[in-house]
Amino acid sequence: MRLAQRLLVGSLVVIGVLVLFMVALASERLRTRLYTQTTDELEREARVVAARWTMRSGADALADSLGAILGHRVTLVDSTGQVLGDSDFPESDLGRLENHSTRPEIVDARRSGVGRSQRASPSRGDDELYVAVRAPLGTARVAVGTATVGRIVADARRQVLVAGAAATVAALLLAWLFSRSVSRPVTELSAVARAIAGGDLMRRPSLAAPGEIGDLAEALHRMAEQLAARLEALERNDALMTALVDSLNEGVLAADARGTVVRVNASARQLLAIDRPTPFAAELVTRDRTLRDALAGALAGEATDGVELSIGGRTLLLTARPLPGGGGAVLALLDLTTLRRLETVRRDFVANVSHELKTPLTIIGGFAETLDDDDPPPEKRRQFIQAIRTNAQRMQRLVDDLLDLSRIESGGWRPRVAAVNLRAAIADTVAAVAGAARANGIEVEAMVPDDAATIDADPLAVRQVLANLAENAVRYTTAGRVTVFARRERDGVTIGVTDTGVGIPPEHLSRIFERFYRVDPGRSRDAGGTGLGLAIVKHLVESHGGRVAATSVVGQGTTVTAIFPDARG
Repeated sequence: MRLAQRLLVGSLVVIGVLVLFMVALASERLRTRLYTQTTDELEREARVVAARWTMRSGADALADSLGAILGHRVTLVDSTGQVLGDSDFPESDLGRLENHSTRPEIVDARRSGVGRSQRASPSRGDDELYVAVRAPLGTARVAVGTATVGRIVADARRQVLVAGAAATVAALLLAWLFSRSVSRPVTELSAVARAIAGGDLMRRPSLAAPGEIGDLAEALHRMAEQLAARLEALERNDALMTALVDSLNEGVLAADARGTVVRVNASARQLLAIDRPTPFAAELVTRDRTLRDALAGALAGEATDGVELSIGGRTLLLTARPLPGGGGAVLALLDLTTLRRLETVRRDFVANVSHELKTPLTIIGGFAETLDDDDPPPEKRRQFIQAIRTNAQRMQRLVDDLLDLSRIESGGWRPRVAAVNLRAAIADTVAAVAGAARANGIEVEAMVPDDAATIDADPLAVRQVLANLAENAVRYTTAGRVTVFARRERDGVTIGVTDTGVGIPPEHLSRIFERFYRVDPGRSRDAGGTGLGLAIVKHLVESHGGRVAATSVVGQGTTVTAIFPDARG
């Protein structure tokens, strides 16, 4: 119910109660006044009747004549209580009337001169008001029915009710006008307050009312201005904080005092695989016991510093801090996966390079000392010199591959794209490995269809890719066939090499493009490989926006491919 309606209903209730109270009060007072006036009038009439009653005979005729004149019932009672005359009964019926010596008004009149009573008449059966006066011959009584007084009171009550209804209508009209004048500004202020509470800080009260309503409107206007300014400042700060937190490489997760996660930046979502929107319960973050214990400890006021844990294959450094005043906790997660992988790669790289260089250096040093200390026969000397030359060339190839790989990985090399004749490049590759292939009983062939005869790529890179793939295939194939091929794909050209060699077990297949990774280290070194060829192939192809792949079946052979995408203008 609206304010105007409440005011109107309240006014109606108040006015109605007042009108009913006035009607009841006026009716009661009018009834009392009428009874008093009627009783006084009846007393005067009874005294007149008593004065006129001078003879015992003719009492009934006197009662009838006086009753007709006065308009009231007149009764004449002798000293024994016998009714001698009654204006309401014929003389023949007077003998059947009861003795009136015990009537209250008769008793009082005999004792004090005047008696009054209101009761039901035994002879007439209705309620009457009696006034009796002592007379020389007995008692003169005048009576009137109370129904007459009731009709007067009821008529007066109706008139008061009509007047009250008219006053109520007028009062309601005034109350309606008053309620509208009061409720309109209050309603407008209420609507403005609700709009401001709902976030519409541009709403302002338009009224300029005097008194308290005007003061309230002005205060609401100032409050809206201050709220808008403060909210704008808070939004700027929140946007700045959100942008700052989201730009961090560290994962940041904040929880309130109830253990509900209220903020998660993009890095934390990625590290913890969180895809649900905030807020959500902290128990849904992860099942990792260390992280959950750190969060629980931070919520309890205990900080956690520099704890490493592994989640989803990543190595994370966890820091947890409680917020001041027990307002929650903040967790920071630093991804150490790349750092740890680089440390592992560095250790493996140093170990592999050291191992790769150790064997040829040992051989060179040993043969050099032999040549220096002894004077072997010419045939032995030539063998020693050939071994020294072979291992020196092996170290040279290793250093060259390392320099190539370092230059490619560091971004110092950029492909110079041009049209490459694959038929010529593959033919040159086949010719380069033909000698080693024939020595091992291997047949080398080339397959280049017309739609894959030309690609757009760096010519030197394409030839180096082909050379590395072909040399690996010949090196790990003891007999059979090696096929160097090219084929047109939907989005580019694929070049590759298929052999019928020993094959690669499935557990090694995903790692053959890593530096120094060998399926059979001893056999690879004996074959003269540096362990860097496929790593160089991978980086050269990826520098063109392509990708490498390998499939193999143990005992049947291996296929290694490099996909060069078509150049986009």
